[in-house]
Amino acid sequence: MTGSKVKRITYCDAIREALREEMKRDEAVYLIGEDIGRWGNLFGATKGLLQEFGPERVKDAPISEAAIAGCAVGSAVMGMRPVVEIMYIDFITIAMDQIINHACKYHQLSCGTVNVPVVFRTQGGVGMRNSSQHSQSLENWFVNVPGLIVVMPSTPYDMKGLLKSSIRNNNPVIIIEHKSLYFTKGDVPEDEYVVPIGVADIKREGTDVTIIATSWMVLHALEAAEKLAKEGISCEIVDPRTLWPLDKETLVNSVSKTRHCVVVTEAPAEGGWSSEAATVVTEKCSGDLKKPVKRICGMRTGIPYGKIEKSVVPNDEWIIAGVREVLE
Repeated sequence: MTGSKVKRITYCDAIREALREEMKRDEAVYLIGEDIGRWGNLFGATKGLLQEFGPERVKDAPISEAAIAGCAVGSAVMGMRPVVEIMYIDFITIAMDQIINHACKYHQLSCGTVNVPVVFRTQGGVGMRNSSQHSQSLENWFVNVPGLIVVMPSTPYDMKGLLKSSIRNNNPVIIIEHKSLYFTKGDVPEDEYVVPIGVADIKREGTDVTIIATSWMVLHALEAAEKLAKEGISCEIVDPRTLWPLDKETLVNSVSKTRHCVVVTEAPAEGGWSSEAATVVTEKCSGDLKKPVKRICGMRTGIPYGKIEKSVVPNDEWIIAGVREVLE
């Protein structure tokens, strides 16, 4: 952000700013989803956009995720750039056919003659006591889908820049926001900027251990690193920002330096993205690693209701214990 004035805004504000700027830049961009117009989204992410751009470009949809996704895919094939909101990631199961068998296949089936520039915004994770059908972390499913870009921003800066890049991309993109990040604040430039898809960010430099963390877990990793620094342990925090395509080079360069690695995700370890990250590091850094890669992930269980929901996902204390284990 050197040379540019900055302002401090929330993650939710960053979403709204990105949408507004892209809608002004390109008339093909429009929004569709449940309660995004008159209500302005559960957290206010689209508040005011209906009044500014009108109902032709901010479409309140009925409660039918399959229909919402289908309308978006069809309009994208015809040249529009829809931004879909699926209110909770848990509801995306109803739209899976449109996303996986249609949005992600048309380019291949048309021998590259048809693009599907559609963005699916949704939110997941714990933190609002929304119970088991509103709090899951399902990103592992989508990393396995060819043709789909998977984005998970952790800061307002990344959120705004990656959403703008996603809207301009000619491929289907799913952006998974985190409900516990909506009211976190961070600095963003006042000037126009984008964050490139597929480029990781080092959130904190260190020398003893690399912590690869995603989404809300980045904040926990940073808190853990602060506490471990008081013990003389230097942690490097790598935020992939895009789960796929994965910036393998940044992960490998960091671990080659620190020679220790911990991967932290809110999603379960079993069959997950954490396995992919750990395998990349193991394959590329086998001569450098002093200990096997440690994974710290959410439990493979239904999310419990109320205060105990956080007991099934990692926190800074889990991360501290994992770092101490790999450094023993």
